[in-house]
Amino acid sequence: MNKFKVYLISIIVFLVLLFVVFKFILPKDIKKSKDVKATSFGNLVSQLEGQIVRTSELAQNIEVSGSILPFDETNLMSEVSGRVVVLNLPEGRSVNKGTLLVKLFDGDLQAQLKMLEVQLHIAQNNEQRMKTLYNIKGTSQQEYDASLLQVNNLEAQIEILKVNIGRTEIRAPYDGVLGLKKISIGQYITPAIQIITIRDIKNLKLDFSIAEKYGSSMVQGSNVEFTISGSDKIYKAKVIANEESIETDSRNLNVRAVINGSTPELIPGAFAKVKANLGTKNNAILIPTSSIVPQANLKKVFVAKNGIAKSVTIKTGIREADAIEVLSGIQAGDTLVVSGIMFVKPNSPIKFSKIK
Repeated sequence: MNKFKVYLISIIVFLVLLFVVFKFILPKDIKKSKDVKATSFGNLVSQLEGQIVRTSELAQNIEVSGSILPFDETNLMSEVSGRVVVLNLPEGRSVNKGTLLVKLFDGDLQAQLKMLEVQLHIAQNNEQRMKTLYNIKGTSQQEYDASLLQVNNLEAQIEILKVNIGRTEIRAPYDGVLGLKKISIGQYITPAIQIITIRDIKNLKLDFSIAEKYGSSMVQGSNVEFTISGSDKIYKAKVIANEESIETDSRNLNVRAVINGSTPELIPGAFAKVKANLGTKNNAILIPTSSIVPQANLKKVFVAKNGIAKSVTIKTGIREADAIEVLSGIQAGDTLVVSGIMFVKPNSPIKFSKIK
């Protein structure tokens, strides 16, 4: 019985302590915690900074990637099949237009040519005799025409044969520099085998692509600048043509420029960083890139309207190092939230600690 009383008293004491804790102690701690959070949030909100949107002058410069290309580049291949008997391919060297680079075996064609030349000589002598006889009425017009026809046929066959002999010769199509040869002397080659590549590197081209919205500004005669990897030297080029059609996949316009002058460090195929000046805009609106809140495919900013934060969707243009052009959505005179935007909610009251 005494044990039961002790147990009952212990339970009663425990329940009384729980009542005191929940009734008097916990509510004060919860309230204090709420006060701390509210104070903390208030301090964060009070650290918001704003900026009055104004217009300024903007140099419309764009930077894109490009590639350096030779002015002309040709993969030389044979028109006919045959065995290589002459090989004149100085790799990495310059050659002049018309230089014989490769000669295929043409012994059979040369023999046919000699045979036809002999037949032509006989036919020409016969035609002269027939002409003499025809002049003194010693033969008919038909016989003379037949002898003349034979001469013309042989001359035509010789011309065809010379063309076929010319196909056994591969010559430089223009002044250029040879690449690495793909064949050897004595090798039997076909029209499917690449012999060597020749490039005109006295003049170089620069190919790059720009967004379609800048297409109207990049016209023939426009000047661009570029740099190459590993060098700070600035090179210049002049636009000679563009594709005149926007690519449907990338929505870009392909542009081609000619590089002014040629230097050894400019190697065809090298990567180039192209910079183009599209003019100057006098009334451009620039805002800090840190003030933009990306949402899916949209870009939004917070603008203060009568002490209330309003979320506005904007359309952007040219990007600079730490600022970006706004094409629509806000206008000069608006107050833009530029710092502390992560603590701002749409349609919530805000107070700036500083306005630039």
